[in-house]
Amino acid sequence: MTTLASTPDTTAAPAHRSPQVLRWLGAYTASTLGDSVFYLALSWTAVSSGTPAQAGLVMAVSAVPRALLLLVGGAIADRLGPRRVVIASDTVRALVVLGLAATLFLASPGLWALAAVALVFGVVDAVFLPAVGALPPRIAERDQLARVQGMRGLSYRLGAVLGAPLGGLAVALGGSATAFGVAGILFALSLPLLGALKLRPLPQEDEASDRTALRDLADGLRYLRGHKALGPLMIVVLLADLGFAGPLNVGLAVLSDQRGWGASGIGWVLAGFGIGAGGASLLLTVKGCIPRAGVVMGWTMVLGAVSIGALAYVPQLPLAALVAVSIGLLAGLSGALCNALVQTECDPAYLGRVSAVSSLGSLGIAPLSFPVTGAAIGLWGPGPVFVVSAAVCALSGVYALVVPALRRAELPR
Repeated sequence: MTTLASTPDTTAAPAHRSPQVLRWLGAYTASTLGDSVFYLALSWTAVSSGTPAQAGLVMAVSAVPRALLLLVGGAIADRLGPRRVVIASDTVRALVVLGLAATLFLASPGLWALAAVALVFGVVDAVFLPAVGALPPRIAERDQLARVQGMRGLSYRLGAVLGAPLGGLAVALGGSATAFGVAGILFALSLPLLGALKLRPLPQEDEASDRTALRDLADGLRYLRGHKALGPLMIVVLLADLGFAGPLNVGLAVLSDQRGWGASGIGWVLAGFGIGAGGASLLLTVKGCIPRAGVVMGWTMVLGAVSIGALAYVPQLPLAALVAVSIGLLAGLSGALCNALVQTECDPAYLGRVSAVSSLGSLGIAPLSFPVTGAAIGLWGPGPVFVVSAAVCALSGVYALVVPALRRAELPR
């Protein structure tokens, strides 16, 4: 089994000063912005071109191949190398979206073209997401990986906050074609930054030429199952995603409707969550290391679960936004620590596959709880459903505190 050096290189620059990390972060930010602009343009164009049901179907198309192919995508990322896969992914996305923009300038192709592009994006995401997760240990020292995860969290929040207004402005100025053009340019901007990255090689890369992707996937799952910390950590991530996804994606809309907050109320609560999550990412970026990471991860999950349950019983919008800040701060910190522990505990040769398993919960399994959450709220109201979901989140934290390998987990200093 091959790992990176266990002792940090004290001569290396901190992550926030490393040219390698900053190139990767710039590329990731451009790609995240491109995603936000693309999905806003896609939803606007789909709604403008068909019925709400048809628009919903177009938006859901990308989720199917992403969920089905994510594990295979992780094996491909480890086999071909994460930089090569990320470059190929953003190249495909740039070409496809720019092609769609040109088509919309010249004609009105209809919903079938939007669905085809969404399908391509789902397939590309299945290899892109694990590859992005596998890059940090190849460009930064182990003692900087927690800081890199904090920087990645800040970049993601920046893309989410700025991407939607940017896409809306592009639609207002030049229509859907302009918005898709902006998204394509943003994807293209990541390519020279990714091309300049220099990754540390892994010996397995020279030994894997006679192996198939499916065999690599099986080896990765065996590695994950036999790892004392990573196997239980995947259960923690899955439980947290299952408990968190329903209330924040379905329950919040119901709460806002029942209490007369309107669509702006959803925006204020989500803004509070974003502020809290951004604060957690900033904390990890500045500190670089959180002592007793496993214990902190477990307790922040438990306390965050309490905030999730409380959200259903807060009648005023300002108080709900404050509760959402606490959810974002606690859930953001526990999530960042989960990601940092995955990065530091995993052998880099398996990181694409492990990242794929970690992402499968939030992208493939947790969304399946949305209709169940909606039906349960219809039967019993939001309060009991939020409490049950919070209990599932709390269970993830308790499990992290009970498993010795997770409770004792530390980030390198």
